[in-house]
Amino acid sequence: MKGRSAGLVLAIAVVLPVTGGPALALPAAPAAPSASPGADDPGATLLPPLPVRLGEDNPCTGISGQTATGAAWSQTALGLSRVQRISRGGGVTVAVVDTGVSTGVPSLSGRVEALDAAADDCVGHGTFAAGLIAAAPQTGSGITGVAPQAEILALRGTDDRGVPSVERVAAGIRTAADRGAQVIYVGQTLRTGKAELTDAVAHAARRDALVVAPAAPDAVPREELGPDGEMPEGPYWPAAAPGALAVVDFGPGGVRQEKAPPAHEPDLSAPGGEMVSVGPGGTGHYIGSGASLAAAGVAGTAALVRAYHPDLTAAEVARRLLDTAYPSDTPRLDPYAALSLIQDRTAPSAQAPVPAQMPAPADPTPHTRALTIAAVGLTTVLLLAALAAVIPRGRTRNWRPPTAL
Repeated sequence: MKGRSAGLVLAIAVVLPVTGGPALALPAAPAAPSASPGADDPGATLLPPLPVRLGEDNPCTGISGQTATGAAWSQTALGLSRVQRISRGGGVTVAVVDTGVSTGVPSLSGRVEALDAAADDCVGHGTFAAGLIAAAPQTGSGITGVAPQAEILALRGTDDRGVPSVERVAAGIRTAADRGAQVIYVGQTLRTGKAELTDAVAHAARRDALVVAPAAPDAVPREELGPDGEMPEGPYWPAAAPGALAVVDFGPGGVRQEKAPPAHEPDLSAPGGEMVSVGPGGTGHYIGSGASLAAAGVAGTAALVRAYHPDLTAAEVARRLLDTAYPSDTPRLDPYAALSLIQDRTAPSAQAPVPAQMPAPADPTPHTRALTIAAVGLTTVLLLAALAAVIPRGRTRNWRPPTAL
């Protein structure tokens, strides 16, 4: 879909080459309305943009000095206020395979386990996504993640500049599944690695872990554009792998942002434009857009479902998210329906069908007797009718019955 969101609009930035240059980011825009704007308060907070990748010489993303005091539009769109009265994701571990997740963010405090170097998130994308998945509300801010009681397992799928590799992403998925993660969020797209990433998703499925990934990149490197500047159309891995949930974004106006990279065969759509979440430290917030951020919301919803319906397998959770989605060109995530609707999980019987029991044939005797009586009666009526016609005519001709000689 292409279109322009109602209200605030963010244009997707084309990513500059990874080596050198400024930080790669989406442009800033006004974020969530203030909870209680004053007479001189425009009712919005200007938030810094979330980097997509960092150039070679750029410093790490710092702490945001701006805080969104109201709730983000995506929280209202997903109905989180009533959804979280049913489930908050407690007891479920969501793996974040991305740029890392900072352990120093108050809204994620005590719920992040980072493997290897994943606690150091120089870019900030993985921390931002983890906040969308599981950030707990903080005093002075209305921002919350989808599953604010879920645990986060952080793994690196990129280098410290945010450039992903097939080997890192595949290893992250496998390790997350082996460590018991029930949901595995992948924040990156790759145009290569079909075999390795398909095997990694299958490995996760065998361990009952659901992989959720973006069906389109948040931005496209300049060197990947076509001769006339056209964007690639996928497929993107691991989203295209069998068993993975591929997610695309939409913004506050219900459409994707203009010039957004094309999505490849998405399964679900979810809020992903003008998203507000935490940075790699402190209590401040950033703003960003893209399919990877929509995938974070789906991963958080999967955590809610797995916490509330622990008997469901990963495949059944995926099917439930799809079956309860709001009908659209690409079905739209509906967390409340995914949690509350009762589905018939009874499998059809594999036994041979029971032959139909036909009633015994009726005794034909009464039917035959009735036909005989009817035939005799009809014959009598016809005979009387014939006599009634013949006798008067015979009398007019002086007909007399023959007499004996």
